[in-house]
Amino acid sequence: MLRRLLLLSPLALAACHHQLSKQDVNIRGLVPPLSFTMTDVQTGKQVTAADFRGDVVLLYFGYTNCPDVCPTTLYNMQRVQKAMGKAADKVKVLFVTVDPDRDTPAVLTQYTALFGGNVVGLRGTPDELYSLARRYRVVFSVVKKPVYTVTHSAAIYVFNRKGQPEFIIAGLSTVKPDIDGIASDLRRVANG
Repeated sequence: MLRRLLLLSPLALAACHHQLSKQDVNIRGLVPPLSFTMTDVQTGKQVTAADFRGDVVLLYFGYTNCPDVCPTTLYNMQRVQKAMGKAADKVKVLFVTVDPDRDTPAVLTQYTALFGGNVVGLRGTPDELYSLARRYRVVFSVVKKPVYTVTHSAAIYVFNRKGQPEFIIAGLSTVKPDIDGIASDLRRVANG
């Protein structure tokens, strides 16, 4: 009897989790719940994770002068949301700048508006930014001399409507991302 239970337990566990898109990586239990304090550049007000409870949050770190990865990722995120249909109404994309010296509130507001009304530009003090990056193990650097160079992680962290981590979307800056698969994964989280 015990042997049968041991053989069936992996099947029971597999039934609890759906198969994710090849570009999505499950992070449940691996990273902490959504938590931050930053400034929403569109309103000028300080916001926290609690302000986004009830929404599926996509947390992305980037900068407005990014020549390729950031605009491609955000463009493809628009495509994913279009493929999600009505469920996309439950999604907020939080774009956290890693280059606040150049990404002024006006610049960041204009940039995020290019990618849809649900993209929220966030700026933080150095302590707020470094704290958030450490919390989610995001790597970035800004080197101002001799040439101004910014590097950053490119994954999008997905949190459910209660602020719990679900998965990471990787590779939205690629030429042919799995738009339909990612949309399906996000739809499950939005409707769950």
